[in-house]
Amino acid sequence: MASSAPLSLSLAPAAPPQDVTSVFQSYAWQVYGGYTYTRFFELPGITQNMNGFNINMVYYWKDWLGADGEFAATHATQDNVSSWLLFGGGGPRFRWSLKKGVELWAHALVGYSHFTPQTPAGSQHAFAYELGGGVDLPFKDRWALRVGADALCTTYFSTHQFSPKVSAGLVFRF
Repeated sequence: MASSAPLSLSLAPAAPPQDVTSVFQSYAWQVYGGYTYTRFFELPGITQNMNGFNINMVYYWKDWLGADGEFAATHATQDNVSSWLLFGGGGPRFRWSLKKGVELWAHALVGYSHFTPQTPAGSQHAFAYELGGGVDLPFKDRWALRVGADALCTTYFSTHQFSPKVSAGLVFRF
């Protein structure tokens, strides 16, 4: 005769489900290219609306901290004279990953700027730095749309220029 073993029912609550913070991969490298608008405050009372492009490359050696390098070139015409403002710099970039692969970022870049044409007010070359941030909005596996805003700070003509800069473009992550 077969004996049946008593069934044991546990009334203890089940373990809570484990949370998944993100299913989106954070890539170590990012390359960006896009449109840039700069409102350059040349001298007190003289401003230029400058349009151009910028390119950027970032390597994240930690998930939240990376090395950032950028080059920007913007152009304007003032009194029928063509002018260019160039900036190249590097520094740290910080990122915060949000839901659905969205990334917020901030950076602080230090570098060099060049302004043409030559003016009698001073040199065409100046120390420059850029502070700002933005957001990367993914739309494909390795692609994102980047929108950013910065303050480009230069020291031309024995004065300081604090010029706002906005940009939008595409990011490829690898």
